[in-house]
Amino acid sequence: MLGRLGRYVLRDFAGLFGMALVLVTFAMCLGAIYKAIDVLSRGIDVGTVLAFFFNNIPYTLSYSIPISVLFATLLLFGRLSADSELSAMKSGGLSLWQIASPLILMALGLSVLCLVNNTLIYPNTQYANRSLLKNMGIEDPVKLLDEGRFIRDFPGYMIYVGKKDGSQIEDLVFYEISSEHGQIERSIRAKTGTISHREGLPFLEVMLQSVRIELPDATHPNDATKTHYIAADQFPIQLDISSMSERKAVSKKRRNMTVDELVYQIQHVDDSLGLVAEQVAEERCRWRVHLHQRFYLALAPLTFVLVGIPLGIRSHRRESAAGMVLSLAVMFIYYLLMIVADSLDGKPQWYPWLIPWIGTLSAQVGGLWMIHKLN
Repeated sequence: MLGRLGRYVLRDFAGLFGMALVLVTFAMCLGAIYKAIDVLSRGIDVGTVLAFFFNNIPYTLSYSIPISVLFATLLLFGRLSADSELSAMKSGGLSLWQIASPLILMALGLSVLCLVNNTLIYPNTQYANRSLLKNMGIEDPVKLLDEGRFIRDFPGYMIYVGKKDGSQIEDLVFYEISSEHGQIERSIRAKTGTISHREGLPFLEVMLQSVRIELPDATHPNDATKTHYIAADQFPIQLDISSMSERKAVSKKRRNMTVDELVYQIQHVDDSLGLVAEQVAEERCRWRVHLHQRFYLALAPLTFVLVGIPLGIRSHRRESAAGMVLSLAVMFIYYLLMIVADSLDGKPQWYPWLIPWIGTLSAQVGGLWMIHKLN
């Protein structure tokens, strides 16, 4: 009897999950579709455009799979409860644990699939897409200045961008590096800045605002008391991109790195960067936050099933609108913790990489407890 009912529950869940997955993935792929059409309009062959589009799907699935699992779980158990099917199963001698166990096992399998996708598949497909864009000459040079990491792609500079919104950047540090001995010759700090690039020119123009320039003493460069400071309202910088356009390989961003590469960056963040201990701790913290988010997202299907089963039963609603509202509420809380961790990624004393785990473990324990109470 359990086997037949288990197949019945899984079949209904699979139908709801498949429908939700198609709709959510399509909605999240609209940006990639628009980009693919733009690439196609530039005369790029259809095969390359299709490769670009399909390379975007694994990253989209890292979010659409958990969302679809949550929606399907809430809707399924809301319907089973509203139609009294759950009561009929219980009166037949089945416990809620027995009814839910096939679904929990399926969610565990989906979490394993998400783990493989988040740690290996989508980083490689995202990197493949950036390589495609570069080979087609389409990648926007402005995107080379990525936020939240030290950038050493521009000759003579090591750059850190705190925040970025299009061409507007904030919390900036530019280190000018000596080509002879590789040491920092001066540092330029700015509150805000604007990036621009005129097509055909081999450089990016960065106009910095509210600038402070630090010039180490020539004879005593390590003596901070002899450092000279210059303040300026504006300061222009030109970043050479000619060598980058000639380079065949594309430098990897955090999102393009596999877990092994992220771990390596955490362990070797201070190698050849010339950073002080505080900067090393902050940079290592940023890498840790990104690494832990990969695992946090991978566990979302299991977490959402454990939470969705009791919430669906308590809702006693079979309508998709009710399931959608509950899904949005749960997703908001779950992903809000990721946003909080991101906002604190430069504060290692707060251990921000652990913040999402508090939500995950609390949700899983709370879900198990609610299932136990309903049982």
